[in-house]
Amino acid sequence: MSRVAEVQVGLASCGVAAGAEPVFQFLRQALAGERVRVKPVGCLGMCFSEPLVAVVTADGERFVYGPVDAKKAERIVAEHVRGGTPVEDLLAKEDGFFQKQVRIVLENCGEIDPTSIEEYIARGGYQALRRALREMTPQEVIEAITKSGLRGRGGAGFPTGTKWAFAAKEKDPVKFVVCNGDEGDPGAFMDRSVLEGDPHRVLEGMIIAGYAIGAQEGIVYVRAEYPLAVKRVRQAIADAEARGFLGRNILGSSFSFRITVKEGAGAFVCGEETALIASVEGRRGMPRRRPPYPAQSGLWGHPTVINNVETLANVPWIIRNGWEAFARLGTEKSKGTKVFALAGKVRHSGLVEIPMGLTLEELVLEVGGGIPGGRAFKAVQIGGPSGGCLPASLAHVPVDYESLKEHGAIMGSGGLIVMDEDTCMVEVARFFLDFTQKESCGKCTFCRVGTKRMLEILTRIVEGKGEPADLDMLWDLGQKVKSHSLCGLGQTAPNPVLTTLRYFREEYEAHVRERRCPAKVCRSLLTYTIDPTLCRDCKLCTKACPVGAIVQGSGKFQVIEEEKCIRCGRCREVCPFGAVSVR
Repeated sequence: MSRVAEVQVGLASCGVAAGAEPVFQFLRQALAGERVRVKPVGCLGMCFSEPLVAVVTADGERFVYGPVDAKKAERIVAEHVRGGTPVEDLLAKEDGFFQKQVRIVLENCGEIDPTSIEEYIARGGYQALRRALREMTPQEVIEAITKSGLRGRGGAGFPTGTKWAFAAKEKDPVKFVVCNGDEGDPGAFMDRSVLEGDPHRVLEGMIIAGYAIGAQEGIVYVRAEYPLAVKRVRQAIADAEARGFLGRNILGSSFSFRITVKEGAGAFVCGEETALIASVEGRRGMPRRRPPYPAQSGLWGHPTVINNVETLANVPWIIRNGWEAFARLGTEKSKGTKVFALAGKVRHSGLVEIPMGLTLEELVLEVGGGIPGGRAFKAVQIGGPSGGCLPASLAHVPVDYESLKEHGAIMGSGGLIVMDEDTCMVEVARFFLDFTQKESCGKCTFCRVGTKRMLEILTRIVEGKGEPADLDMLWDLGQKVKSHSLCGLGQTAPNPVLTTLRYFREEYEAHVRERRCPAKVCRSLLTYTIDPTLCRDCKLCTKACPVGAIVQGSGKFQVIEEEKCIRCGRCREVCPFGAVSVR
């Protein structure tokens, strides 16, 4: 084996949260003065094995270890870095995680130092910008993006080239490009990971977009809850300016472009284009009616192209490799790849990038490694809090814009939460609607009031107070909110409710007709009992009960007084004999 050249430590937010910082510091100290570089990298994708450490040899062979702590790092240094023998028992278990992935947006994430513009350039960075400025007209750039079939990855899937063409046709001499990094979906971390792991790629996409439409200024709108992403984007902007990729007369051309950062306050609705514009302008983030569309009249009334992080990160690859290469990936109407934040009841939670058209089954069971603990795959919630819940029976459905829409879901920005047999779909619908209802800006009645009424009905149902008529009312309200709300938040907010009613109606029926939660999740519908034949009178349950609801029975066993029980489940958790059951 050739000598070790590099040791990489995943220091994106996921790695830092898992404890990667002490590992990084240990490795730097242990290998100080040696011919081995220890460097930070972004998210490697395998969040399920964080903290992650990659050992790279001089000939490019790569060994990924995880999860790693300081003690394991000591072994890696002694046995692999210095001894030349990989530590087999510490290697991260990929188990097919990367087998069906195609990495375009994520090609550099987890492999380059995100704070080094030199490393980005060494891997082809800013080549696309050079080509666009020196070999292509703005119209040719737009045509390449159009022919590639790239659609907006922020949720709506609008053709990117078409949006750019609209803005390019406007005669206004002042135009803007905005990168929408306002990632507000629960469980989503795609945009954050790209900004943290490969910020120059997003900047390059913005600069090319600016050249294509004739804009002079770009703004990265990123939520303030992403401090590491904000820090790395700001540094990338400064480094790009120093190297002549930003500023006046870029690369000796007549094109000038500058980029600034705007930190958002965390309102979910500001992910909607017109609400984002209001926020950037210093006003309350509330959507407005369209037309005019932002490409015609956006920031301060000027033409504005708004693309999300993933959309812009695709642009340099398309210009560098040709639109044909991108168009060969995916399906007829959904080209390229899609990045997903895979979370929930799945073995391989993490950041994945798959070609469009891969089925949900392949994504969950193969890339995701299936459901842990021998549980059955029940459903996926795809498209963020405004997405839809699709049952395991639809696992054959391909992941593309049209197929998901046909079954009541949306692609969204890429959040995908996997659920197993222990998930209550009624509670899932209530959870997501609670989020969107709180995030409603309140401007339009159907979203402000309609979602409130829907949430009240769902709350009654999970509390055991629902009635059969509530189900019809839920469906009717959901349809009205969907069709009459002003912006995308309200129009998609009912999706979790409508899809769970469509595919899991029997669970709703059980809640309202039988006062029973089949998944045994909704506390108000649970009843805990102690089997006297299994109870050994150890009184562990009595000591664990926070409200004194467990008392001595008529014999040597304990009894739960149902009227006092708060259904917390502590008695069942502590019983070593399996005497406590729930129904």
